[in-house]
Amino acid sequence: MTGRIQATYRVRDEAATIAARAQGIAVEQSVEMPLGAITDATVLRHVVGEVQDIADLGGGVFEVRVGLAVETVGLDGGQLLNMLFGNTSLHEDVVLHDVELPPAMAASFGGPNLGAAGMRARVGAAGRALTCSAIKPQGLPVPLLARLASRFALGGIDWIKDDHGMADQDYGRFAHRMAACAAAVRVAVRQTGHPTRYAPSLSGNLETMRQQIRQVRDAGVDSVVVAPMVAGFSTVQALVRENPDMVFLAHPSMGGAARIAPALLIGRLFRLIGADAVVFPNHGGRFGYTPQACRDLAGRALQDWHGLLPAMPVPAGGMTLARTPEVLDFYGTGAMLLIGGSLLEAGERLAEETAAFVGAVAGHFYPEASHG
Repeated sequence: MTGRIQATYRVRDEAATIAARAQGIAVEQSVEMPLGAITDATVLRHVVGEVQDIADLGGGVFEVRVGLAVETVGLDGGQLLNMLFGNTSLHEDVVLHDVELPPAMAASFGGPNLGAAGMRARVGAAGRALTCSAIKPQGLPVPLLARLASRFALGGIDWIKDDHGMADQDYGRFAHRMAACAAAVRVAVRQTGHPTRYAPSLSGNLETMRQQIRQVRDAGVDSVVVAPMVAGFSTVQALVRENPDMVFLAHPSMGGAARIAPALLIGRLFRLIGADAVVFPNHGGRFGYTPQACRDLAGRALQDWHGLLPAMPVPAGGMTLARTPEVLDFYGTGAMLLIGGSLLEAGERLAEETAAFVGAVAGHFYPEASHG
């Protein structure tokens, strides 16, 4: 495989020292030792990172582009993250801003199995944004969680996901919760005729998640939620490749802990390892993402990139029904809107409030229809 990985860092430094700092990053992210101690010519020529460009962005911030050897990664998602930002992430004044991969390398990773188009096909939605909500809070008895899932489905929503904090706790074992919610959704779907999907949240180590996916399949469920920064890139990569017919919704938990640009981490790297949909905090909600950051992230998830399928952007985090028209104007048809707590505040009117959400999305694109 030819070419180099091009990693771009934003570094806070001074003009007099940035060249040495850039060289230090190149060495740290490749061989992690003094170059003078390396006597092998092949290592010096091919493995050591090379500084390709330094640009002054002003205000004491420089953009540093470093070329890294493809061979150091071995097509493993975890190792890719390690080589891009492993040791350098320990420096508080460096942000991993962007990455470009050789086309053959990106193709070998594979990206989403189904992607945005596959998700649309599963719920029969063309020409409109998708809808999603989350069952919560964790700690609620399983029958009540299943009741929430039923009401969301009766409202005609496209996807229902577990809250990412739901795992395999004593008060809500995965197998019991998943089976109960799946059954509740299945009954509601028979009433509405709309193919609502339920996505339980995976947790634990790789073997535990594999067992959970087997249980998910036995329950007739074809979607799951996983947090790549918690589970690990290599784990998610393995699960995606082993389950080509399963929709994987990637949750951003811990996505703000490593100073990696959100558009890169969530919009591109989550997609690279196989996320069909990427959840992220929408601007104006509970988190501090700017409109431009959200636009960049959604763009990265959807853009043509080395032939990988686009991933569905899922803005979330403090979304409300009242903001639906504004959010739809911002993202257009290419997103899945996730409203959780705001819908749950409806209490006994949850199904009706969900239907209003579904209708607001459909009506934005098809004024004559209740949903697409």
